[in-house]
Amino acid sequence: MGRHSLPNARRAGVTDPRPRTRGRSVVLATVLVLCAASGTAVAVRAGLLSFGESCRDEAVRLNVAASPDLAPALKAVARKAKEDEAISDGHCFDVRVTARESAKMAEAFQAGKGKGTDGFQVWVPDSSVWVDRVSRQGNGDPVTSTGNVASSPVGVAMVPSAAQSLGWPQKTYTWAELAAATMRSDQLKLGTADPSRSATGLLALTQLTASTAGSGNSGGDTQAAAMLKALSQRTSDTDSQVLDTLPRDVSGTEQGNPKRNQALILSEQSAFVHNSAENSGSGLDFFYPEDGSPRLDYPFTLVNSSSPTTDQSRAALRFLTLLGERYGREILEDHGFRTDNDDVPTALVTRAGGSSPQPYSQSAPRPASVKAVEETLGVWTITVQSARLLTVVDVSSSMSDPVPGGRQSRMDVTKASLLQALATFTPEDEIGLWEFSTELDGDRDYEELVPTRRLGDQVGSGTQRDALSVAFTGLKPIPGGATGLYDTTLAAYKAASSTYAQGKFNAVVVLTDGANQDPGSISRSNLITELQKITDPERPVPLIAVAVGPDADRNEVEQIAKATGGSGHQVSDPSQIHSVILKAIVNAGSLG
Repeated sequence: MGRHSLPNARRAGVTDPRPRTRGRSVVLATVLVLCAASGTAVAVRAGLLSFGESCRDEAVRLNVAASPDLAPALKAVARKAKEDEAISDGHCFDVRVTARESAKMAEAFQAGKGKGTDGFQVWVPDSSVWVDRVSRQGNGDPVTSTGNVASSPVGVAMVPSAAQSLGWPQKTYTWAELAAATMRSDQLKLGTADPSRSATGLLALTQLTASTAGSGNSGGDTQAAAMLKALSQRTSDTDSQVLDTLPRDVSGTEQGNPKRNQALILSEQSAFVHNSAENSGSGLDFFYPEDGSPRLDYPFTLVNSSSPTTDQSRAALRFLTLLGERYGREILEDHGFRTDNDDVPTALVTRAGGSSPQPYSQSAPRPASVKAVEETLGVWTITVQSARLLTVVDVSSSMSDPVPGGRQSRMDVTKASLLQALATFTPEDEIGLWEFSTELDGDRDYEELVPTRRLGDQVGSGTQRDALSVAFTGLKPIPGGATGLYDTTLAAYKAASSTYAQGKFNAVVVLTDGANQDPGSISRSNLITELQKITDPERPVPLIAVAVGPDADRNEVEQIAKATGGSGHQVSDPSQIHSVILKAIVNAGSLG
């Protein structure tokens, strides 16, 4: 049996015909990062990871959790390493790869204390989206991403008849144009995996939302929400399940089955595997959107909470190195993955259903920001469930104070942010509006401006959406008005709880720029007690409290919101309100 050396030696007599460009391997450039992360950089420089003539002692066990699409390739590399008696620091190592859904693993890491992570030393999800989510969870298990094993672009796969009707492969489309094409025809249905569970679906929808909003058409945000609403009706739980929605016979009567999808949001690798299967029929054709295909990037991630031994850390380094060597890359490519950012194998693309002039070798767009991803998830959550929100806005005199560094007041920017958020809701969502200060309506600190109704309902000569737009625009600070926060919050929460809508995401959104200033109101402790009494886990109505500006008390809104299972936030700039509301909806939805 042959042995392999570190960091990138080849077997005697074997040459690598590939050009060694800067982007040749998505793995090798990160080896030293992993060395540092696992405490082995000094060992590498000192030659302590050199390999002897025979394995010493027992094999080092390395447990790896991998995304189900990647797991077969990693298992194949692990088998090859075992056959060739690859060693780490003189020890044989035994890599055990277990397929685990990335979303479920992320949830387990977020829960902390090693719950559900089963002693894995390495985690390779399909996207950095999941690692980012775990890293942002302060009390979760610590993980460290050290580089990327492979990549696979995300696009739209179609049965041949559907693709040909859209001019494939000669005609190219943006994400917005592809989605719009599927909405115009009853014979062309687009399916996706649930973006809350699938990075493929989430990255595609983030790109789709950006494409639609940036299309230059007025009402882009509303169009994006409408597209997400249509997609939500044709969503599967996982990437593998969405493939099951294809017509069984693409040339027969099954093609017209309304429950079947003729187009799917898929990764190139998923299309590759599907088309490679003997029972895949005539296969799928693949569109690579001209405004860029986001990519699954398969980050090689150390699980710090598992307290790996030095030998396990070195074995992880060795395994990562093997993935970047010639035979490791060949195995990954044989399973439909890309291993080079510059040199894309034509055979891989062809088997996945791609063809020129589809822009399959185009560079991936810049990864979506955490903010963009969270906003997409927020819009998706309210789109899938539909929402019933009571929005309560502070109109005390301090809302007329200018925003730091600008000429607009807090109220001006708050209104603009509320109007922006309104555009992301669909006609099925229900939204109402209260304003509050002190003694606005007799002894009451609050007043209902627009009752909570469906945005699509007819109200006067327009719709509920129109009525809210007018009401948001008309909000004005009350001269001399103080902040009657406690009584208003309790009244709003009672109203929302008593009118709970089954099957929708119910919540109260309170925006305030200051602490409670009504001396005759209920105390904070009594407010929290009353909220806890009203809160019903079977009919959840989380309170989303947003403290706006430097005078607001974040600790106060957090304490109040927590009593309902909701969340408190603080923004220095009211323009951030839109993003914060959507993020809070995502968090509350995941807890539910």
